[in-house]
Amino acid sequence: MKHTRIVVTRYGGPDALQVLEEERPEPKRGEVRVRVLAAGVALPDVMAREGIHPETPPVPYTPGWDLVGVVDRLGDGVAGIEPGRTVAAMPIHGAYAQFVCLPQRELVPVPSGLDAAEAVSLILNYVTAYQMMHRSARVEAGQRALIHGAAGGVGTALLQLGRLAGLEMYGTCSSRGAATVSELGAIPIDYRNQDFVKEVHRLTGDGVDVVFDPIGGKHLWRSREALRPGGKVVGYGNTTSLRGKGLASDRPGRRNRLHGIPVYVLYIAGGWLLPGRKRVIPYSIQTLKRLRPAMFREDLVTLLDLLLQKKIKPLVAQRLPLAEARRAHELLGQGGVTGKIVLVCSGSSRVA
Repeated sequence: MKHTRIVVTRYGGPDALQVLEEERPEPKRGEVRVRVLAAGVALPDVMAREGIHPETPPVPYTPGWDLVGVVDRLGDGVAGIEPGRTVAAMPIHGAYAQFVCLPQRELVPVPSGLDAAEAVSLILNYVTAYQMMHRSARVEAGQRALIHGAAGGVGTALLQLGRLAGLEMYGTCSSRGAATVSELGAIPIDYRNQDFVKEVHRLTGDGVDVVFDPIGGKHLWRSREALRPGGKVVGYGNTTSLRGKGLASDRPGRRNRLHGIPVYVLYIAGGWLLPGRKRVIPYSIQTLKRLRPAMFREDLVTLLDLLLQKKIKPLVAQRLPLAEARRAHELLGQGGVTGKIVLVCSGSSRVA
């Protein structure tokens, strides 16, 4: 039986994504074959395709950090899970396919009745937001937060979780995303036409308690200027590496995958050494997942329960067929996407 899989044939632009038809994979011992219902599309996928993400595999490879699917076939030695069970996983790469074989330990049960596109939005975006908010920043009700890229996938997750946590929130966004940011409980700041540091201090007086910064580079230090004494910048993503020779580059081969890391180290040290007690804290979902896999599972289960209770509702920007992965990357690369783009691998994405 054939299935469809998306392959990155070389490091470069969206045209490096190719649609491949091949035999379905067979699960090895300890593995489970999953029929994918929905796969998330994220900036780390774009960065890996460009060859500039620390998790970039050698080409050719199949992208896709996160998926929700149905258990299809069990490999030898697998017990405690049955075909037909809906599961979630974050394999980091490999999710852009109709069928994926994964170790059983990677699978997290998904409650019935959920929309698969909304559920897959939790795995990378909401776990990132939840862990940064509650494990890195350890926010408390009444504190102030500045969220960069507030209309994006992680940004909207931070806004929803921040509202549940009782935070006073400010969010940088384009004018197009301002209405969404307002609806989710934050004061929008137009990063194109306003100096966010000046605007934060104008609105708050002494600044915010925490800034969530996916941009990286020198932008981290600008974010630090928006803090009140004792505040924290949680840095993640490093999307500044997509500028210049990023998205427009046709340069072959993997580029500097550790771009921006020395800057993080410098700013972390500066946060401890300079007066004001303003810290810069790096966050990496894949690092924390590898070090504390039980914590990742626990946080994802918590978020799935919040979704089931309708306390959170991921914003799905677009649902595109798997074969349109290239279009998904083009849309994400253009910027201004509100919420999460999801690749859907079947006619219905409702979890049975």
